[in-house]
Amino acid sequence: MLYRLSKKKIKNREVEKIEDISGQSVFDCFQCGNCSSGCPVVEYMDLAPNQVLRLTQLGQIDRVLESETIWICSTCLQCSTRCPKGIDVAKVMEAYRVIKLRKRDGRLDPQKMDPRDLEELPPIALVGSFRKKTG
Repeated sequence: MLYRLSKKKIKNREVEKIEDISGQSVFDCFQCGNCSSGCPVVEYMDLAPNQVLRLTQLGQIDRVLESETIWICSTCLQCSTRCPKGIDVAKVMEAYRVIKLRKRDGRLDPQKMDPRDLEELPPIALVGSFRKKTG
């Protein structure tokens, strides 16, 4: 039996929440990969930006929420400016962070960070993460 995926079958409440918070239609993404190829911190992510969008399209919200990618994203907007469909990928990442923080999950304590991470991670990733995860 052939199973066809459709927006109607996989667009659940969680996906709608991501779209509502971000103001972006994740189903416009056709997986060109421009967002990931231009990302300055993609090598530190466990999911590339285009994978975040694909998993969102497939309704795999929990998998993205458990990833480190949403915190590593430096919100530099490189992904958003490169998207031929005009998707603001940074806003989608922010929507995931908002959902995670609303659950009171994902706080960062700089004193508990591994000193090796502080030395190895690019400064833009650290600054972005501290802005997003502290407070």
